[in-house]
Amino acid sequence: MGVPALALVLSSAAGAAAGVTEPSHPGDDFAGSQILRHEGTSRSGVALTGARGTEGVDVSSHQGSVAWSPLWKSGVKLAYIKATESTSYKNPSFTQQYNGSYKAGIIRGAYHFATPNTSSGATQAKYFLAHGGGWSKDGKTLPGALDMEYNPYGATCYGLSHQGMVNWVRDFSKTYKAKTGRDVVLYTSTNWWKSCTGNNSGFGKTNPLWVPNYGSSVGALPAGWKYQTIWQYTSKGATVGDHNRFNGSLDRVKALANG
Repeated sequence: MGVPALALVLSSAAGAAAGVTEPSHPGDDFAGSQILRHEGTSRSGVALTGARGTEGVDVSSHQGSVAWSPLWKSGVKLAYIKATESTSYKNPSFTQQYNGSYKAGIIRGAYHFATPNTSSGATQAKYFLAHGGGWSKDGKTLPGALDMEYNPYGATCYGLSHQGMVNWVRDFSKTYKAKTGRDVVLYTSTNWWKSCTGNNSGFGKTNPLWVPNYGSSVGALPAGWKYQTIWQYTSKGATVGDHNRFNGSLDRVKALANG
């Protein structure tokens, strides 16, 4: 027992010496938490009545056990559930949220909150895959999503250059695809993508875009994408807060699930 304990101490000391620490409040980090903080909401509001698409939600440990049946009855047909952050956190409510949405008939997937300063993209992709982020062709599982947004713990771009960030995202994406055969969905805001990747256009042809913009229109998209696959349009929706609009009918949601 003494050797593993010593190894853990040495590993922690090495990480501290390098200025890298694991996230201290991962339960507070969810898709859009830092977008709302840094970019706020549009004055135009969130009145989307009549807007085309399929309604969805995303949840994390904030919601605890989710009552999925009422959401299904209200028209929610897809959901993304936070699974992991860095390589040290798994959402304690993940199993109930992931399995519960499935049982309610909702097409669901898992997402990973990225911290590119703590480990490589490949390392975090493997952790995500090992803790709920996998994919199966059962018609009700969406490909995993990678949440890239403002750093909740420090420098906006996690201390990486534009090319460094692009390389990190590519590392995660390639690792995920090698294991599942699917391109990971990228969650990011246009402003963050411009700031931290130099508005790189290299992912638009491969990775579906999930973009947050809290207003009545989706707004400008990052370079490389001609349209968004999913739009997170509000953090104040009914029942769970974060609501999304899939850019297409339910059969297109099923098509994304089936690959």
